[in-house]
Amino acid sequence: MRPPGRSGMLSRRSVAAQVFVVHVVIVVLLVLASAAALVLQGRAASEEEARNRSRAVAVSFAGAPGTWEALLSPDPTAELQPRAEEVRRSVPVDFVVVMNTEGIRYTHPRADRIGKKFVGRIGPALRGEPVVEEITGTIGRLVQAVVPVRDPQGRVVGLVSAGITVESVGNTADRQLPLLLGAAAAALALATAGTAVAGRRLLRQTHGLGPREMTRMYEHHDAVLHSVREGVVIVGADGELLLANDEAQRLLGLPDDTGRRRVGELGLSPDMAQLLLSGRVATDEVRPVGDRLVVVNQRPTRLRGGPSGSVATLRDSTELRALSGRAEAARERLDLLYAAGLGIGSSLDVRRTAEALAELVVPRFADHATVDLFDAVLEGDEPSARPDPGAALRRTAVVGVDEAPLFPLDARIRPDGSSPQARVLRAGRALLEPRLAETPAWEGQDREQWSQLLEHGVRSLIAVPVRAGGQVLGVVGFWRDRRTEPFDEEELAVAEELVTRAAVAIDNARRFTREHGMAVTLQRSLLPRRLPDQDALEVAYRYLPAQAGVGGDWFDVLPLSGARVALVVGDVVGHGLHAAATMGRLRTAVHTFSALDLHPEELLGLLDELVARIDQEENPDGGVTITGATCLYAVYDPVSRRCVMSRAGHLPPAVVRPDGRVEFLEVPAGPPLGLGGLPYETAEVELEEGSRLVLYTDGLVEERDRDIDAGLELLRASLARAGESPEDTCRDVLEGVAPRPTDDIAVLVARTRVIGADRIAVWDVPRDPSAVGGIRAAAARLLTEWGLEDQAFTTELILSELVTNALRHGSGPVRVRVLRERELICEVSDAGSTAPRLRQATTFDEGGRGLFLVAQLSERWGTRWTPEGKVIWAAQPLP
Repeated sequence: MRPPGRSGMLSRRSVAAQVFVVHVVIVVLLVLASAAALVLQGRAASEEEARNRSRAVAVSFAGAPGTWEALLSPDPTAELQPRAEEVRRSVPVDFVVVMNTEGIRYTHPRADRIGKKFVGRIGPALRGEPVVEEITGTIGRLVQAVVPVRDPQGRVVGLVSAGITVESVGNTADRQLPLLLGAAAAALALATAGTAVAGRRLLRQTHGLGPREMTRMYEHHDAVLHSVREGVVIVGADGELLLANDEAQRLLGLPDDTGRRRVGELGLSPDMAQLLLSGRVATDEVRPVGDRLVVVNQRPTRLRGGPSGSVATLRDSTELRALSGRAEAARERLDLLYAAGLGIGSSLDVRRTAEALAELVVPRFADHATVDLFDAVLEGDEPSARPDPGAALRRTAVVGVDEAPLFPLDARIRPDGSSPQARVLRAGRALLEPRLAETPAWEGQDREQWSQLLEHGVRSLIAVPVRAGGQVLGVVGFWRDRRTEPFDEEELAVAEELVTRAAVAIDNARRFTREHGMAVTLQRSLLPRRLPDQDALEVAYRYLPAQAGVGGDWFDVLPLSGARVALVVGDVVGHGLHAAATMGRLRTAVHTFSALDLHPEELLGLLDELVARIDQEENPDGGVTITGATCLYAVYDPVSRRCVMSRAGHLPPAVVRPDGRVEFLEVPAGPPLGLGGLPYETAEVELEEGSRLVLYTDGLVEERDRDIDAGLELLRASLARAGESPEDTCRDVLEGVAPRPTDDIAVLVARTRVIGADRIAVWDVPRDPSAVGGIRAAAARLLTEWGLEDQAFTTELILSELVTNALRHGSGPVRVRVLRERELICEVSDAGSTAPRLRQATTFDEGGRGLFLVAQLSERWGTRWTPEGKVIWAAQPLP
């Protein structure tokens, strides 16, 4: 059903129907005229095309190769007739005629016409001018062209004519006429459809209403315009107020007789008047009008093809503004809590966590923030569940927008019973002081301190206890001085939520501090507290524990027999107490194995088995987790200046030659300890006196954002410019390679020394028991030269027993070596593969007391194996 007063589209009363009929008639007339014009134009174009085509064919045939020669041949028809017919069939023309200069045809589509006179004008062509004409020929009315044929000298030797009949031209136009009529019909259909669409749109816009209905509709629109609760203002291009509904008059305070007055004469504020007169695009711009806030949206009317001017809508947003302000404040608080969840707790340092809280809230929530914690919390200890309200607090963090007279960082604060901190600790809940000037809390504390705060402008305070797991860790204070509004109950809830989240992070950092301290203490107790005394190397070291977790890096310096010294550096995979404990077990094992005078590769093999057993003990279910460790073991001999080393998955050592050259030694890389399966290999290098051997762990050269090769090159450069002493080398390497280490680091620098020939004596012993006496005499003379006459008897007795055992039980050549270092060392070597064993001789045994006697007279004794055999040695302390 149609609404009352609404007509159908075909109704004569409908404006849309009338417009539709007029448009259809106009379109039909235009299409018919266009079709007629197209037909005439098509015929003219076809005739022009026939003239151009006939002339082009004649010219092309006349200039074709061989045409003039054929004309001069004895039988031109035989040569030219097939070519002319081929051209006629391939090109849409009706004939191609070749003739002599007298007009006698040599070719023609009809054979009976050959040899007869050509019909048409040939005079101009004989003079060299082509001719195009319409005539009636032997095949009917036609359009033909006549062109001359020239020989190479330019003489006209014949003529060529090509043409198409008028009937063919007409057929071409007739073939185009259906296409033209079809196009005209399609154009008519499209035009009719477009007119119908335009008519329907006009019908929708007018709703098929007549003048009376349109008048009533505009009356309704006017009533609605003045009853809506949104102001509408229309301004003309000349600044004249064209329309202002009732709501606009109310919001802008306009008089009733505003009709066609200029905007500048309405008494509006300059800001509002300028906006309405500018005509620019405005979207939700807020303008104050009296005691209201009005939201203005304005658009130029010319943007939609209308007249110049602008239309503006006005909306009262005073209450909405207040609501949006509260919503914005709530959003900011949510953002603050979200940022707290992300930013607080990213560090496991108590102080840094407290600073993160203070930095987060200033100036977004407060103008100043302070965090006061108990000393036990900073040290990682357990705080008291019910702390003394008067117990001292430590100012751990303080952040502000300016320099306020608050207690400085690290100050000890001992609040009394009336201070906010004491009240918070005593009550165990947050405290809100919206106006500090009106509270007597400051009277019981330092009057000068609180007076300075009030004079500075601090006017509002929130104090919140830091609670974690039922324990109070401290107090957080939020202060305001620049903001005029004091803290309220909603902000108190936000402050409590912030401190609650921070308390968890602070307690986690406290626990980490405690565990880290325990691990560091354990690790330092497992590392050497002092280096042993020895003369082979001048040694310096540095050990830096990891900041985020104690690792398993370790080092050692172990004196060996024969004045040799072993250097050890290792790294246990992982961090924490487990890694530190594993490191201690490995260090103890290295001490034990080194006392056996094992070769470096043998010692690493035993360590590998030990780590594998540790894995089995700690993972009895047969899992695939491996404790894992790396180790580098090097033995330096100050007599031969040779250094033998082997490594298990560790980085290669560096050596700084006396001339300053730095190189990384090529030591075969074995698998890390605990993996097993492959034997370890050794490398031997000769070191000049004064060379610096540098052993280190991967924490020195490897970082997350730096490739290990870049770290090694940086180490090489630092060693090249480092000081010559081991202490200077350690300091310069750490400053140049790892100024801010993230992993634990162990660095061991040893500068080589050499035992001079004046402190060494070597004698070859003949395999004759009587040679023992000569050795004793030589030893006595040597000790006299060294000023050790008091030890001559003991030394002669030791050498006598050791040489006698070598001659009796050993094989091969026997050699004696005496060294004077920190100890007096006597060594007897032979090629035998059996080692003496100390045992307790019975009363009736005739032998077996010599080695017991050596053990009693010397401080230490032992056996070490060499590629040539064995060495039995005994060391005596020097006076």
